[in-house]
Amino acid sequence: MPINRVPWRNVHFYDASTGATLGGFYQTGSLTEATLVWILGNVLLVVEDHWTVRLRASGRPITPSSNPVVPGDYDIYSNGTIRVSDEAWFSRLISHTVSGRDDAFRDGVCSRDGKCVISGEVNDGAVWGVWAGFQAAHVFPLEHENLWIQFNYGHWITNMDGVVGSSKTNSLQNGLLMSENLHTRFDQYLFSINPDDGHKVITFMPNHWGIDGRILDPICRNPNDAGRVSDEVLRWHFRQCILANMRGAGEPVFETDHPAGTDMMAALRAEPYGKERFEMELASRLRFMAGEG
Repeated sequence: MPINRVPWRNVHFYDASTGATLGGFYQTGSLTEATLVWILGNVLLVVEDHWTVRLRASGRPITPSSNPVVPGDYDIYSNGTIRVSDEAWFSRLISHTVSGRDDAFRDGVCSRDGKCVISGEVNDGAVWGVWAGFQAAHVFPLEHENLWIQFNYGHWITNMDGVVGSSKTNSLQNGLLMSENLHTRFDQYLFSINPDDGHKVITFMPNHWGIDGRILDPICRNPNDAGRVSDEVLRWHFRQCILANMRGAGEPVFETDHPAGTDMMAALRAEPYGKERFEMELASRLRFMAGEG
């Protein structure tokens, strides 16, 4: 069954006028007060009037500083009403590049990065073409290609201007090489990269991964490389990560290890976002059968 993100939170936000819970998150240490103020004002909350946020224990107002957010309870004050944004959040499957149309994507990301760009782990087997334990991850998921097309996100991709008949989701600019265990967590929105804070990695659950506060490896974002990862797709993932982890009660963490004999499709139908995930899984299987990845 899906896991709730609330139990491990050590930061909580409240409407000061009503005491209602507005959200929260787990602060590992890398999320700054400046980023928190931006998140509250631009992603999570809809506020009709000027607002301020204060750490309840001390009454200290939070300002756009580089100080890390201190775990605790935070009260948000405003003369107007405060409500939580209803911006859409999109669940995703755990994506693994297999074959077909993803081949060029996988090979290109591996060639460009050569290491896990999140942890810094170098692939010593690359010289022999061995990539076991490393995976090319799509930042924006293939299963939401219809949304990519609907909102014209293809304009974020600048290295495929001459390509016709493609949505460009398999551009290198939509990919990062990372270790297999981090790829799964990336797809579950358990960590992300904030391109507007020095490309810092921010994690959202207790962990010993050693990546919180690291900087996305420059090898994948060289400004002189036409195939560098797009900051716009990174912003999209970071925003989705905020919605998944910080808004209201948060979004579910989905099971990825289904025991032998489990009817996976039936399990999907019974989960939150089950209809969407069922349809994505079905489309993914059909795409694989057609040899498209």
